[in-house]
Amino acid sequence: MPAVKEAWVRYNRDSRAIRGKSRRFAAVAGPVLLLAGMLAGCAKAPPVSDSADYQAYQQQNDPWEPTNRVFYSINDKIDRYAFRPVAKGYLAITTQGMRTHIGNFVTNIGEPGRLIYFAAGGKPRDAGTALVRFVVNSTVGIGGIFDPATQLGYPETDTDFGLTLAEWGVPAGPYLYLPIFGPSGARDVFSLPAEFFLTPLEPAPSSLGVRIFGYSETALHLVNTRAQFIQPIDQIEATALDPYATFRSLYRQERASQLQQIDQRNVLTTPDWFPQPAH
Repeated sequence: MPAVKEAWVRYNRDSRAIRGKSRRFAAVAGPVLLLAGMLAGCAKAPPVSDSADYQAYQQQNDPWEPTNRVFYSINDKIDRYAFRPVAKGYLAITTQGMRTHIGNFVTNIGEPGRLIYFAAGGKPRDAGTALVRFVVNSTVGIGGIFDPATQLGYPETDTDFGLTLAEWGVPAGPYLYLPIFGPSGARDVFSLPAEFFLTPLEPAPSSLGVRIFGYSETALHLVNTRAQFIQPIDQIEATALDPYATFRSLYRQERASQLQQIDQRNVLTTPDWFPQPAH
């Protein structure tokens, strides 16, 4: 199960990048859906006198669970009858090497956004890593299809606007499961409009070619990511007594782990390519 958990965490991380590239829809959909969730059906809190149930309700922090479960069911059907079959076909006609290069390319496109998020969160080391990765991989790595920056001591780091808000002290808030976008939270939902603006395609002059490239890159990333995690997701859905609750737990563990890793990396270290100090 730990391997499945790790795979799902990476899948959800990559999926957030895809959701952020849903362009103008993503720029407004997140906050609107948050408001809709607030106005929709809420889970009834157990009486305070029932200490065990009330404590579990507070710990879940999922007051909109009835609505969230409806959206989860919708997303699950879309995935089962659309995304998963396409992903299986994609696996049949591509090699692992091709899929790795596609993943590298898409990751590289997101580096400028990560640079800004890290800088805004007061993490200059990680901001510098994102900058170096983008410059090196965009040039030596031929547009990002290769990842020489990792070999030079600048491994991939991950963040988003939700984690930047966490660094500013904004609490996670209630859990949300958004239609199309998937797991989120009252704080993390604001990553959607931020990711819309912080992409290299946004400042590019508007043209048919840019639009076609943007839509093609998003679609390819979606299929490539879903194909990579067919088996782990299938295993969770087949073995979990309550897949919704399992995905909710994994999402929260992932966000806490990401924030912890960012804080742990915020130390001065020597890149692998620089002469190492003698011990």
